[in-house]
Order: sequence, then structure tokens, then C-alpha cells
Amino acid sequence: MAQALMPLKDLVEAKSRLAGLLRPAERRALAQAMAEDVLSSLRKSDTVSRIVMVSDDPGAGALCAVYGAECWSEASLGCRGLNPVIDAAATRMRTEADDTLLVLHADLPLLSAADIDAVILQQSQHGGLVIGPDRRGSGTNLLAFAGQALPEFRFGTNSCSRHRAGASEAGIAVSQVHRVGIACDIDEPQDLNYLVSVMSPASTSHTATLLCAAQWRARVDIALDSLTPAASSSQGAKREAAP
Repeated sequence: MAQALMPLKDLVEAKSRLAGLLRPAERRALAQAMAEDVLSSLRKSDTVSRIVMVSDDPGAGALCAVYGAECWSEASLGCRGLNPVIDAAATRMRTEADDTLLVLHADLPLLSAADIDAVILQQSQHGGLVIGPDRRGSGTNLLAFAGQALPEFRFGTNSCSRHRAGASEAGIAVSQVHRVGIACDIDEPQDLNYLVSVMSPASTSHTATLLCAAQWRARVDIALDSLTPAASSSQGAKREAAP
């Protein structure tokens, strides 16, 4: 079995790189919808026995209560910054259980329970550190490792190669997992364009429901059309093909 750790940025400040595309209230709504989808997938997984979310957002406790997750504030960990916070939380979780630890971001709207189970299986079979890179192969969306082998967390620019290098320096075996649900994170307008292009029309996820709402879809489509000619053409073709 595994424990999952998910840091969540204050939703008021979330997704600032989408500021040119979405209003503050819309960015908050999108960030919350994606976080709910990640929590829902973790709850549905057969291999996750415990979920811990670290967040100072005022609504974090209520969100965790819905999905049976524990809510820890950054203040309770005595540190600030993504990597120190993750390290402190993972260290505390490791002392309480020796399960596999899964660290993942809250902006993975296509993540499924099957993706999570596949990662845990890979880690249990091959050991070491399992890295789930973003779709560009440069960022890190997920890490899985044995509870007693805490890696050095290096989230940030080019974190995938930096996590690989850190593991190598520590003598820890590394493998990667490539799944669409893990690779699709939402930071830039182009990421949202990609999500809209691959999202199933039949999806009932929180993110899909939000993006497909009439008032949202019209605004997002107009904004995405302004990105690049290629993106605009691709998005327009999808809309024309949609029933």
C-alpha cells in the first residue's frame, strides 16, 4: 500500500501564468476543480491507504473532508517553499509508516486511479525512485519511492533531470513512467489548449464539467484562439468536429 502527499498552493494565488487567459475567480475555480479530480482519483485507487494534503488555503480543510484526506498547514511543518515543505511532510509521513510514498501535484486533471496504481506497481517491482515527468519531459509531476529512501526534492526548473541526477548521486535506481494522466499538468495557456483538445466529451470530472460550461467554454475558446496560428487552427478544427 502507499501514502500520497499532495501540496496545494493557496487557490487565490494559483495558476498566475494563466492570468492573461482567465480572471482570478476563474483561475481559482480551475485550480480547485483539478485538485478535486486528483483527490478523487487517489481515493478511488486500490493502492492508496492515506492521503495528506499540505495547504494554507482557507478552504483546504473542507476540501480534504470531502475526500477523506488529512490536511496539514505549512505553518505546522515549520517551513516555507515547495521543496522544504514536501521534505518536511514526507519525513513526518515516513516516521508514521513505511509504505511507498507518492508525491504529486494538484493540477493533473486527466489523472486516473489506474495511473496511480500503475506507478505504485512499478515502484514495488523495480524499487528506487519512479519519476512521472510532464509532457515536455522537463518538469516533474509525480514521484514515488520507498518510505525509507527519501530522495532530495528538486522541484522547479528542469526538475526531471535534476531529480534523476540527485538519485544517481545518492545511489538510488531511477525509472520513469509515461502516462497521459500523469504528464498533463496545467501551467501555461498552451497547457490548457492541450487539455481542451484531448479531454473526452463524455468526461464527468470536475475539470471537464467546469470547462464545458457554456459561459466558460465560450471565453476559453476565444482566449485560446489568440495564442498561435497553429493552436488556433487545431482548436478550431476540434470545435468544428465536435457534435
